[in-house]
Amino acid sequence: MAGLVVSGTQVSYVGQDCREIPEQLGRDCGHFAKRLDLSFNLLRSLEGLSAFRSLEELILDNNLLGDDLLLPRLPRLHTLTLNKNQITDLEYLLDHLAKVTPALEYLSLLGNMACPNELVSLEKDEEDYKRYRCFVLHKLPNLKFLDAQKVTRQEREEAMVRGAFMKVVKPKASSGDEAASPESHLQYTPLPSASRELTSHRGVLGKGRYFYYGRNSEGNRFIRDDQL
Repeated sequence: MAGLVVSGTQVSYVGQDCREIPEQLGRDCGHFAKRLDLSFNLLRSLEGLSAFRSLEELILDNNLLGDDLLLPRLPRLHTLTLNKNQITDLEYLLDHLAKVTPALEYLSLLGNMACPNELVSLEKDEEDYKRYRCFVLHKLPNLKFLDAQKVTRQEREEAMVRGAFMKVVKPKASSGDEAASPESHLQYTPLPSASRELTSHRGVLGKGRYFYYGRNSEGNRFIRDDQL
């Protein structure tokens, strides 16, 4: 397949403008792939992902996935990134992930309206983001990393006490919503560098409040104003 890169159990099919997961990809790689990178495509559904039952890492950044997103049961999946998609309904997504990805430890939703921070709306601030983290950890208590930050002990304790009351209201759709436009996609992926070694993503410099502290974090990161 043109555009397919395979190295051991790592499979990359990046930037091919595919609207669905090719059947051939599942036939050829589904039985051995542990890491699958489908970022920078035009995916609106994940039909065909059921062929990849042994996945441990799944990268779906910069696609067109929305609130109808459905994953097959992936019992070994520990890393999932959905950065810069079109997800607005946070509670639905978290309830779904709790059912189908029981081993999930790393989740990133930056660049979706469901993740309320200044990357998607200037009306959001750090307090909005803290409430969001609290609610996510209430729903997915086994997470070790959320977005670009390691989960702290204090956050876990707060999520146990207050998380149920921190539900993030689904934003109302608007005709000028930037997330609805595929052309507006920012190209960022705060993944450990080991998860991106098969890709040739082009980076874009930018500023933000949140940056990744995880393993091999010398890759993409967001730089705070006070660090410039």
